[in-house]
Amino acid sequence: MIDPFGRSITYLRVSVTDRCDLRCTYCMSEKMTFLPKRDLLTLEELDRLATAFILKGVRKLRITGGEPLVRRDVLSLIDNLSRHLETGALEEITLTTNGTQLRQHAARLARAGVRRLNVSIDSLVADTYARITRGGDLGGVLDGIKAANDEGMAIKINAVALKNDNANELADMVAWAHSEGHDFTVIEAMPMGEISEDRYDQYLPLSLVREGFETRWTLTPLAHRTGGPARYVRVEETGGQLGFITPLTHNFCEGCNRVRLTCTGQLYMCLGQQDKADLRAVLRQEGATDAMLAAAIDDAIARKPKGHDFVIDRPGSAPAVPRHMSTTGG
Repeated sequence: MIDPFGRSITYLRVSVTDRCDLRCTYCMSEKMTFLPKRDLLTLEELDRLATAFILKGVRKLRITGGEPLVRRDVLSLIDNLSRHLETGALEEITLTTNGTQLRQHAARLARAGVRRLNVSIDSLVADTYARITRGGDLGGVLDGIKAANDEGMAIKINAVALKNDNANELADMVAWAHSEGHDFTVIEAMPMGEISEDRYDQYLPLSLVREGFETRWTLTPLAHRTGGPARYVRVEETGGQLGFITPLTHNFCEGCNRVRLTCTGQLYMCLGQQDKADLRAVLRQEGATDAMLAAAIDDAIARKPKGHDFVIDRPGSAPAVPRHMSTTGG
């Protein structure tokens, strides 16, 4: 699949649910209204759509949410999709998780061939973590990370930079992650969805975060790419890898190789745009064939835009994209 700007689309992120067991302040409203279960794709439909993309050249599949591990029987979906790893059609299946359910599911994920996880943690101070997540248990998440690590999975810690919550803690979080053998990526807050707080008050440019890191460490740029938006450096003093995802201070669109499929079968060609293709409608047509699905995917890829429209430019401004991140998939 080649988009209008010559980019090869080899990476699909599949959201299996919009639900989450946390309510992070920068991501969700405290009282969320989630989709009725009848609107969600079945696990069989998710499998069929993911397989259609794999047949068209997707080599990396990431399972996301919401929190993917809160969906009932989602492990059976991952088990089934692992057949594409066995045939070599797919290079890897990865998972983005908040870690709350990881302790009980790590062993089965490993058996299904999941070798890498992204775990979101925005503070290593229990009270701060609980406040950001509106009630999350940091200890349980850390136990889950240990369980995954014991199963041989590589862990990358993701943290959103929040000016009023974790700005003074980010360097210590990097040091902790590297001491545990984990990579670390810091992310600028993205203007998606209506939340109770003002993102402008929390917005922290990663250019400032990086300047702070450089007073403590020597950062050596790396050519390493994972197919994602992060730009990586090596922290010489720790030997660990550090990533920066900067949708606002440095547009990351030029090398975009991904599309996102929601739990309702909507295909978003860009995280920061509203255009979408309704693959559920195609899938549920009477007599829908694989050829029809392939044609709908081709039509959607032909509309992939050059870049996003993210901006946080003034206090109280409306989000650049009205849907919540949990709707599209993290």
